[in-house]
Amino acid sequence: MGIIRSLKCIACGIETEPLPSAYVCPACGANCEVAYENPKVTRHSFGGKGIGRYLSLLPIESRDSLPPLPVGDTPLHRRDDIARELGIGGVWFKDDGRLPSSSFKDRASALVLARAIEFGFTEICTASTGNAAAASACLGASAGFHPWIFVPRSAPKGKIAQLVTFGARLFLVDGNYDSACDISLEASKRFGWYNRSTGYNPYTREGKKTVSFEILEEMDWNLPDWVVVPVGDGNIISGTAKGFRDAMQFGLIDKLPKLLAAQSERSSAISDAVNGDGIIRPVKASTIADSISVDLPRDGVAAVKAIRESNGRALTVSDEAILEAQAFLARRAGIFAEPAAACGVAALLKAAKEGIIAPDEKAVVLITGNGLKDVEAVTRRLPELPIVEPEISSVEKAIKFYR
Repeated sequence: MGIIRSLKCIACGIETEPLPSAYVCPACGANCEVAYENPKVTRHSFGGKGIGRYLSLLPIESRDSLPPLPVGDTPLHRRDDIARELGIGGVWFKDDGRLPSSSFKDRASALVLARAIEFGFTEICTASTGNAAAASACLGASAGFHPWIFVPRSAPKGKIAQLVTFGARLFLVDGNYDSACDISLEASKRFGWYNRSTGYNPYTREGKKTVSFEILEEMDWNLPDWVVVPVGDGNIISGTAKGFRDAMQFGLIDKLPKLLAAQSERSSAISDAVNGDGIIRPVKASTIADSISVDLPRDGVAAVKAIRESNGRALTVSDEAILEAQAFLARRAGIFAEPAAACGVAALLKAAKEGIIAPDEKAVVLITGNGLKDVEAVTRRLPELPIVEPEISSVEKAIKFYR
């Protein structure tokens, strides 16, 4: 276990004791992050499989507290052909769509579940657009938990089906994601549930930072110049940044990669802040990338801070560009990403075209969710496919469709 010094406020810097009831700053109400005493680790300290091998850098006492389903060790695909086409030094795709519930959110849910168990909680709740909920339901079920879940009633049917099948106790909120977050916080206080909700719970960031440790190991500690991250609430990019910052603080690396935040033009609160005065202001989000469709980002302050401290950038792309990037990734790399995950690929393509990523620079793109999580977006773009009779002459005629 990493030796936790405190929970430190992202905004005002006040440190507080990491009690089971502690989530946000008691002074200003902003989100907190876990602060550690420096552990004695080297690049050779991490044995075993899954995120549990980073136990000395995590806020849990035992690997046994983690759910039985393995989380972590997702593939990092190197694609030199795509890098050459884009005119940059290298491209890797980190495919977290391979995790148990098919999304990056499994990292956070596994860690928060372990923390809840060690705190002594028996009931967990969360608010989500779908992926964090599915991660909590999937991993919770493997550990004997059936969490209370709040999702907008507009969530994709595939994600709702996942939740019901895993046995989650599901509430469809007649409102947006922000409404679901608000009611989940109120419910957790009223009923004594442990709240996993993104940003509000500081340990979500601790689970998500494990992707950075994996990237470093998989690249033999050769740091990429850029890490491209799809952004909604801001917790994935703040968690990714936390991983690299912890690695530098603990002497494992000597510099940080630049972070490239990818957002839809129709859900751009964090990008607006990064490219403006740094203040998070709510937007009216309505994007095909439902997993990153957020009016008021719950971890926006930490996200903006992380991007700026890394000398990074924030880009927005159109929904059409997201769908084109989804097809590009599937057809060129064999990776089927949900629209929110494809947003990162769209930003990569835009950054390369605009010269933001230099010809000698290397980039890792986080693929944060599998395309089967949201097939509705793809089905809207299906062409009228050829129908053939069971005769070869009919097939010969239909071949022209693909010429």
